[in-house]
Amino acid sequence: MVILNQDDMTPVINRLRRAQGQIGGVIRLIEEGRDCKDVVTQLAAVNRALDRAGFAIVSSGMRQCLSSPDGIAAEDQAAMEKLFLTLA
Repeated sequence: MVILNQDDMTPVINRLRRAQGQIGGVIRLIEEGRDCKDVVTQLAAVNRALDRAGFAIVSSGMRQCLSSPDGIAAEDQAAMEKLFLTLA
């Protein structure tokens, strides 16, 4: 099991908070009856932010596994690969 390094998670948390605000903006745009292009543009931005957060989390876990003095256990390797592919 790979435990996330809290120092690595600070930028991820910031990115997720920004995405949370963007989602609120998308909801407001829809409620205000704004143009489809504006809504989809904001949704795309939220999607990119969430993807980047997910990849940063997987990257942090991979770095931890690779830097472990004992190497990486087969089950941890499989779990990290599965997580990566979930985002791809």
